[in-house]
Amino acid sequence: MHDGSTRTGAVTRVEIDGDIATLIFDRPEKRNAMNDALIDDLDHFFSHPPEGVNAVILRGEGGHFCSGLDLAEHEHRPPIDGVYHSRNWHRVSELIEFGGLPVISVLTGAVIGGGLEIAASTHVRIAEPTARFQLPEGRRGIFVGGGATVRVGRIIGPDRMREMMLTGRNYGAEDAVSLGLAHYSVGEGEGLDLAHKLARKIADNAPFSNYLMINALSRIGDMSRSDGLFTESLAAAMCQTSDGAKEGLRAFLEKREPNFRK
Repeated sequence: MHDGSTRTGAVTRVEIDGDIATLIFDRPEKRNAMNDALIDDLDHFFSHPPEGVNAVILRGEGGHFCSGLDLAEHEHRPPIDGVYHSRNWHRVSELIEFGGLPVISVLTGAVIGGGLEIAASTHVRIAEPTARFQLPEGRRGIFVGGGATVRVGRIIGPDRMREMMLTGRNYGAEDAVSLGLAHYSVGEGEGLDLAHKLARKIADNAPFSNYLMINALSRIGDMSRSDGLFTESLAAAMCQTSDGAKEGLRAFLEKREPNFRK
């Protein structure tokens, strides 16, 4: 375990408190706009998470989560290079979503374009009143390339996403909750406190149970009904024979809270 340590990447910093890490986008002067350095920092963190960390909080410094592609640094790439660049974003987003660590995002200010794509890769999303959710690519003559067609499209549906992109429409925190873009709407400055409480609760779950919830549920959603039900049976059988399940049963019989990480 770590306590109170800080690591700094090119455009991020990491604060570690016990078994909870907070990864902070740290380019407030750019509203934490996305560039290759940010993708590289995310890649490094989620490819090699700090030892002993059981949950991650993701947030932006300076009042904004992430304002999307940094157009000042945007390169005009040949089509083949563009495909490789987009696919690298997809790979890093998969690390966030399926790496096994529960990720809670605190969404403030701009949650735009690539910022929304990153947020949609996280497992629990908390929106403060300043949060604005937008996919403005269509109004800039470009198209989403960081996974929005799949992740955002499956949250709000392709019809609503199409309208969102065509018009440049943005949604606030309350609308985001009703649409599923966020799970919680809280008061100003309350997002990080709730994130820590939820991170603590999630980190105290049985590790393999968390792993299955993170990795199985969305994949089952991609399957046919019969394949999904069969996969559910396999996941349930695996989980019920784990050490976590044994501890959960002992705790129930002994009328105490389970300790899954002793």
